[in-house]
Amino acid sequence: MLFGLFFVSLAALVRSAPASTDLSIGDIINGLGIGLVSSINVTITLDTLVTNLVDIAFTVKNPLPIELTLERVTSSAGINSTEYASFDHTFSDPLVVPIFGTADSDTIKNVLLTQGATASLAIIPLGFLDLLNTDVNLRAATIFGQLGIPLNVTGLKQKNVTTTYELSLGT
Repeated sequence: MLFGLFFVSLAALVRSAPASTDLSIGDIINGLGIGLVSSINVTITLDTLVTNLVDIAFTVKNPLPIELTLERVTSSAGINSTEYASFDHTFSDPLVVPIFGTADSDTIKNVLLTQGATASLAIIPLGFLDLLNTDVNLRAATIFGQLGIPLNVTGLKQKNVTTTYELSLGT
């Protein structure tokens, strides 16, 4: 009798639970505070002052027990909700991030400084950037970058990503 009452109560609870949520994978990652980018390196050239374009590279960390393969990243970065840089990059060779490991992107050229080069100089001493909105097309559970489950992870946000700046005076 007691078991029957418990079973009916449990069934009623399960039946009244919402069938779906409006949470995306990005919302879940943000909610858990799992930052996927461990560092950013920005290369500034003399041309940057005229073109408002820099080159970047970043390190991705994978906290999961499955391999991730990044195919495309669209991101905006800045400080205190002010966007200073944005880019949309498709990897010619997808970026494979091993199980519980890290991977360095190749250099991503022509990242736009949305506030202009002069205004962006003020953020260099801070040594960090916030990822304001990042969308990633990836494949999860790949095997050496092959196969996998395609996922579009949208709305990723991350605060205080360590950022270094390098001045390149060469051609």
